[in-house]
Amino acid sequence: MPMNKTAYLLSTSLVFALSAGLSHAQITDDEVVTTGLRQAYQGDFDPLEVPQADLTIDSEALSIAGALNLNEALDLSSSVARQNNFGGLWNSFSIRGFSGDINLPSGFLVNGFNAGRGFGGPRDLVGIEAVEVLKGPRSALYGRGEPGGTINLVTKRPQFETGGYVRGTIGSWSRFRVEGDAQTGLGEDENIGVRLVGFHEDAESFRETVETKKLGFYPSAAVKFSQNTIATYELEYTGQDIPFDRGVAFSDGFGFTPRETFAGEPGDGPIETEVIGHQFEAQHDFNDNWSLLAGLGYRETSLEGNASETNFGSRQTYFIDGQTLSRFFRFRDFDSEYFVLRGEIAGEFNTGGLRHRVLVGADYDRFDNSLFILRYRPGGIPADTTDIGTLDPAAYLLLDVSNPVYGQYQIPTPGPNTNREEVLEGLGFYIQDQIDITDKLQIRIGGRFDDFEQDLTNLRATPATTITTSDTRFSPQVGAVYRVNDGVSVYVSYGEGFRQQTGSDFAGNPFDPNITDSAEIGFKTDLGEIYDRVDGFVSVTFFQVDQSNILVNDDRPEAVAAGFFSFPAGEARSRGIEFDAGVEFENALAVWFSYAYTDAEFTNSNPDMDFGATIEEGDRLINSPRHQLNIQVRKGFDLAGMPAQIGGGVLHVGERVGWTGFDFFLPDYTTVRAFGEIDPVENFSLRLDVDNVFDETFYTNSYADVWVEPGAPRRFRLTAAYDF
Repeated sequence: MPMNKTAYLLSTSLVFALSAGLSHAQITDDEVVTTGLRQAYQGDFDPLEVPQADLTIDSEALSIAGALNLNEALDLSSSVARQNNFGGLWNSFSIRGFSGDINLPSGFLVNGFNAGRGFGGPRDLVGIEAVEVLKGPRSALYGRGEPGGTINLVTKRPQFETGGYVRGTIGSWSRFRVEGDAQTGLGEDENIGVRLVGFHEDAESFRETVETKKLGFYPSAAVKFSQNTIATYELEYTGQDIPFDRGVAFSDGFGFTPRETFAGEPGDGPIETEVIGHQFEAQHDFNDNWSLLAGLGYRETSLEGNASETNFGSRQTYFIDGQTLSRFFRFRDFDSEYFVLRGEIAGEFNTGGLRHRVLVGADYDRFDNSLFILRYRPGGIPADTTDIGTLDPAAYLLLDVSNPVYGQYQIPTPGPNTNREEVLEGLGFYIQDQIDITDKLQIRIGGRFDDFEQDLTNLRATPATTITTSDTRFSPQVGAVYRVNDGVSVYVSYGEGFRQQTGSDFAGNPFDPNITDSAEIGFKTDLGEIYDRVDGFVSVTFFQVDQSNILVNDDRPEAVAAGFFSFPAGEARSRGIEFDAGVEFENALAVWFSYAYTDAEFTNSNPDMDFGATIEEGDRLINSPRHQLNIQVRKGFDLAGMPAQIGGGVLHVGERVGWTGFDFFLPDYTTVRAFGEIDPVENFSLRLDVDNVFDETFYTNSYADVWVEPGAPRRFRLTAAYDF
């Protein structure tokens, strides 16, 4: 991976700093033993001291919910809503109503590294210890990112102990899954930890002919060089074969197509995705107050395959007869490489009677992204057509949605569509200081300076053309926390964020970044500090997020004359209330509760970027429900001397706009799940999960009226697990 001079200087400085830290490592009776790395950019704060509404979904909550993938985990936070997932090929979500680029995966972090970039397929949770929902813009620390908040996945790392589990699952639609997690300590003093985590899954679907195959392997190693110095290495490998599935189509006259009908072609084959990633981190504690954390990451992803997809508008036959879908065809070959280097000093000191806890850091990253697409698309249907039988079925790739017959047509020969390469490069410096003004009052101030450059090369042009853009941004944050007592705090905060936008306007000028301003006020409780017989948390937050420079269609005369271009002129606002709680009682009853009211709407009028439809002031943001609720309950007990537990959950998602600029809405839905688990012998358990108990017909997200993802019917899972 080539690095410029700036990256080289930064890498040299980080290596020098790390080397200096290692050389000063000493072993004394007073030193703190390091058993794991802290999370980058977050510091070492009690949750009640953080002036933001963060939500940690730990392994216990994930287990109660039976979550196996990132989508199911994020359903536990009602602040997060599902967005268009590109035919099932990536994770896409909004936080507090706002998502990033709807045509790209949502950005999420893994141990602070940006791992949502690229095309590695949807994320499995087998190697994940916890999912952190960090609400509000985080550019003051992390740099450019998604406007509504940040998702950070905390991975399973060696704990210098021996143990693990193996688990096998069978379920509806011939689902078979096996996973394992094993770790041990090595060396005379067991100062080397090794952990091996992996899974394999093969499953059919309620969608006819759809079958997925997934394989993941995530080994890691950690070395304690001394009691206060530790380094870890993690490998990520995931390979997935996933048919490209745009879901169902809808028309006002005929409703939704059957949820079991696959609109693609099995003969197209699956889309093959692959990711290979490496993460290295080292932490050195100089003393009880100061530590250094340095790391680097490198990640390659790829996505390749064919897909037959449902047509839009005047090319769609389903709108005429309610029986026949017309489709078009695309071949995709996507590749990405991501490199990041970072270093951070955390510590505390006093000035007079004030205690300061500071984070000071720098990072460099480079993202190389290559997109190659070939496309075959039929022409528009003649306006006077009333009989679909008069059309050439091979030209329109027609499919009967009630009685689909696949493989009727040869794969068409596609023509050029997209061929571009993009390079994003950024260097950032940040500082944060949290000051104890009194025993109860703390204030937080901080900011980040980013210098970034973007090269976008159009390889379809003759000759190829490259647009180079650069910008600098300062992102501030301020906040205050008041500790009412040991178990309750109230806070207020303000932060700004930004996200780079790809491309240029009709005159070749780069787009200004998408800008976010966010303010919130709330309170948090640590129930264990208040009640002796209860453990858990409760938080309530009121928020407002304003966003500007949203890309819309450029309808200025000079732009229209040049073609179809975008323009950063859109504005939107989201405001609402969030209530999150996780409570565990002495009688083995555990409750998880998350509710959000989110009023997310456009605050000016513009034509939509993708289709040119008019967005009116007050129109709601796509796939953003006003009301969302998730409740999970578990109760443990003894059954004939055997440990057992039962539980379940309810997910409610309100009505959502399903197509920006159009009067197309996805109906609200409520699904119920239940599970029971028993340990018939020591270290062995059996668990039965039933999802969508009442067989609700529902739709989770959409891009437009012909690309709607249906939810799964009632399904069963039986899991056997052995712990060792």
